[in-house]
Amino acid sequence: MSEFVTQEIISAGMGGQGVLKAGLLIAETSMKEGYNVSWIPSYGPEMRGGTANCKVVVSKRPVGSPIVTSPNVLLAFNRPSLEKFEQSLKPGGILIYNKSLIEIEPKRTDLKLVPIKATEIADELGNTKATNMVMVGAYVKATGYLNPEKVKEEIKHMFASKPQFVELNIKAFEAGYEAAEEIK
Repeated sequence: MSEFVTQEIISAGMGGQGVLKAGLLIAETSMKEGYNVSWIPSYGPEMRGGTANCKVVVSKRPVGSPIVTSPNVLLAFNRPSLEKFEQSLKPGGILIYNKSLIEIEPKRTDLKLVPIKATEIADELGNTKATNMVMVGAYVKATGYLNPEKVKEEIKHMFASKPQFVELNIKAFEAGYEAAEEIK
């Protein structure tokens, strides 16, 4: 596992992509692993198709502010989110982006790039809605700080009221983790 003191994360896309749930999964797992956490959702007035993002702060120290203006990790689910948040990433930060929906290359050269065909992977598993779990899998591999088994336990807990989706979401998480392994 990588060592860090504080990680600031933005998960961004459009409503209906599971952007908020992806951030919540990272926050909940981090909290159960003993980190201090904040999770702040933000979304437009539309239920589906509008903008959505959440900001997550994970720290070994108490979280002084939940506000994230210069994250060290960005999960970009669609092109507008990449265009909106790429410039705010700290130099050397990690940019995980959904190559299925983002046909352009990021502009910055001072970032660790993790392009994942997240929507295609989720479609191959049988449900586009699992794209968010593919992205979380890539995030866990790229950052190396969360235990993948703990994330899978949290997926089981998160989907306990919908047990028919547990296996799919775990498979999507594992597929994203494996896809990120191939990144150089």
